[in-house]
Parts: sequence; structure tokens; C-alpha cells
Amino acid sequence: MSAGGEGGSTAIVAALGANLAIAVAKFVGFLVTGSSSMLAESVHSVADSGNQGLLLLGGKQARRAADEDHPFGYGRERYFWSFVVALVIFTLGGVFSLYEGVHKLREALDHGGELDSPLVAVGILAFAIVAEGFSFRTAVRESRPLKGAQSWWSFIRTSKTPELPVVLLEDFGALVGLALAMVGVVLTAVTGDLLWDALGTLSIGVLLVLIAVVLVVEMRGLLLGEGATSVQVAQVRSALVGDGVSRVIHLKTLHLGPEELLVAAKIAVEPGLDVAGVAAAIDAAEVRVRAAVPIARAMYLEPDLYREPV
Repeated sequence: MSAGGEGGSTAIVAALGANLAIAVAKFVGFLVTGSSSMLAESVHSVADSGNQGLLLLGGKQARRAADEDHPFGYGRERYFWSFVVALVIFTLGGVFSLYEGVHKLREALDHGGELDSPLVAVGILAFAIVAEGFSFRTAVRESRPLKGAQSWWSFIRTSKTPELPVVLLEDFGALVGLALAMVGVVLTAVTGDLLWDALGTLSIGVLLVLIAVVLVVEMRGLLLGEGATSVQVAQVRSALVGDGVSRVIHLKTLHLGPEELLVAAKIAVEPGLDVAGVAAAIDAAEVRVRAAVPIARAMYLEPDLYREPV
């Protein structure tokens, strides 16, 4: 397995452990305090825990061997389950938090009220911030080798390994959501007005919906089929030329999965080569391409003679 795959699994497992512990703590906090922000964050953590399970399932499914129905394998399972995760964040996380926030807002405006044991909520949220910070730090550490010199936003937008951007955004959203919940609980405790708790819940809902939309857009692109990066395309194009291949007439690439690239190209072979020479030139080109871009596992090269355009 590639470093990206190992890093993704490490980050997922770290996030899963943190979210399970956090979810239990938040539910206890909600039962003690009645805070809608705590309830929204509890559901958020449960959703995140389920999401990590889905990502692990996707990784397992993607490792199945190619068969007659799926001759290029199951690598895109990872894209599919990451897309499902984005939908879960939107519905179970964002929409529920918005619903609960509106409900609490009406309640606060109609009846007022205050939180029970706000110090308990603050303590639990502080614990959750520490645990979530550990998970986020793990995701950042595992993502750095793949990110390279890119900005974090560019990495999320261009990464072909879906799990790491998903966990990064989940953990970042969780930390911001916890901060919003903390502000809502503290202001409610100080002012005695549940309006702040309701606004904190609504803010969490808006945040989760925005994160889900970003993930849906990115995972949709991967599901539809994205080509190699411009750097990889240049590497493939350069590696194809040599030992009987004079130029690349046209080239197309497609990700079959995060670590598997399909390369299809029409190449101009040197005039005068016999059948054995053409075959040798194609074999040599494939070796060069796989040395330059190791994920180029499926390759189809069509030999031709180059003709100057009229």
C-alpha cells in the first residue's frame, strides 16, 4: 500500500477513536445541561464516527481484485464512500443542527430559560477540544507528504486520495464547532439567556453544511473521473518519447482509484521499424512511464506514424 493509503488509514483510525470518546462525553453533557449546542455537537460526533467507519469500509472494498464485471478493479469505491460521508455530514450533522437550533431559538424567544450545570458543559467541551486536536494533528501529519508545497486548500481541492481531505475537513469543522459551542454555552451561562446557546447551534449547522457542500463538489469530480495532475501528465509525456518513439500525438489519463492511473496515448514510432521493433518501442515506453509515474498501472499505447497537419 502506498504512503497515501497508509496515512489515510492512520488518520481515519485516530479520528474514529477520538470521536467515539467525544460523542459519549458530549451526550453526557447534554443530558446534564440540556444545552442544544451540546446536543448538536453530540450528533456531529456520532455522525463523524459513522463516517470514519464508512471510509474504512471503502478502503476495504477498494482492495478487491478486478473481475469480469469490473475489469479495472474497485478503486473508485473509496470515492463513492467518501461521497456518502459528505451526504451524512450534510443531513445528520448540518441539517439536524439547524433544526435543533431553530427549535431552541423559538424556545428561547418564547420562554427564556437557562442551562443546568454549565461548568459541566465547559469541562466536556474542553476535553473534546483536546481529543479533537489530537485527531486533527494526526491528519495534518499524515497529509504533509502528499501535500508537498501546495496550500492546504489546494491539497483539498486536488488530492486524489479522498480520505485525508475528508478527515481534515471533518476535524477542522469539529474544532470550529466546539469553539462555537463553547462560546454559546459560556455566553448563556454569563447572560442567563438561552438565545446564545441557540445561536451557537445554528452556527454549527451552517458550518457543517458548508463543509459538506465542499466535500460533495470534490467527491463528485472524482466519481465522474479526473485525469492526472499537470505535473504527472508532463512526466508521462516526456517518458513516452525515446527508443523508437519520436513524439506523443495525443494523450489521455484517468484515475481508476487514488493510486491507479489509466494512460491511453497515440504515439509516433520511428518510420521503418518492423513489427518486432514497434513492439519493443512500446514495451520500453511503458517501462519508462511506470518508472516516472508509478501509479500508471493500466496503459494502452497505439503506435502510428506522425504526419504534419495540413
